[in-house]
Amino acid sequence: MNWTPTSPAEAVILIVEDNLNNFVLMTRLLAYLGVKKCEWKASGWKVLEFAETLGRIHLILMDITLPDSDGYESLNSLRSDPRFQIVPIVAVTADVSQENLLRAKGSGFNGFIGKPLDPDRFPKQVHRLLQGEEVWEKE
Repeated sequence: MNWTPTSPAEAVILIVEDNLNNFVLMTRLLAYLGVKKCEWKASGWKVLEFAETLGRIHLILMDITLPDSDGYESLNSLRSDPRFQIVPIVAVTADVSQENLLRAKGSGFNGFIGKPLDPDRFPKQVHRLLQGEEVWEKE
């Protein structure tokens, strides 16, 4: 099964983010883009089991600093399942150091978006991701 570009209106996006305010901001910006379905997981704990209940997921936006299981561990858990090997998983983090960006790239993330999110750029970044582009932007 190959990943195919998806329109925002058809996309199912999983946001793994422990900060409620960040989740709300992302969902509002995604709604502006036309995304109708966002799911939320507040920690990395059992993220694979949760993702399996959602059916098709087109994009996963994952914080790196999460309780229980960080973004890197959660990424490895998801990638261990064939269903999530081709789903774009993007690090969304306040740790915008060059070292963290390089670690994310080397770990198998499909992109990197720095926090705080830029409300003008975030919808465009997600649109590009849904079209199959990788986005590596620290600010």
